[in-house]
Amino acid sequence: VQLVESGGGLVQPGGSLRLSCAASGFTFRSYFMSWYRQAPGKERELVAFIGIGGATNYGDSVKGRFTIFRDNAKNTVYLQMNSLKPEDTAAYYCRAHGPNDYWGQGTQVTVSS
Repeated sequence: VQLVESGGGLVQPGGSLRLSCAASGFTFRSYFMSWYRQAPGKERELVAFIGIGGATNYGDSVKGRFTIFRDNAKNTVYLQMNSLKPEDTAAYYCRAHGPNDYWGQGTQVTVSS
């Protein structure tokens, strides 16, 4: 089983990034998927969640700026992040929820001028 995140990097405030999480080794379409983030010295927090049927939910701090979507044909979940702020700086993790619980290794997002 693997969840491999990509797309992180350094971006200026107001910029955009798209994170990807490629899944393998399990039946992706049968799993709920989510993105979490963890900033230094802070607890890991839920950023966005997408259900098997495509229903979504977002953390209050990212509503209206981030969008989660999935492509079951590619076994991939995405996080489109717009209007990025310095407080969005964190390591971002992908998680699969289902009969089992899987986490990726994370990708760093740094928002700074």
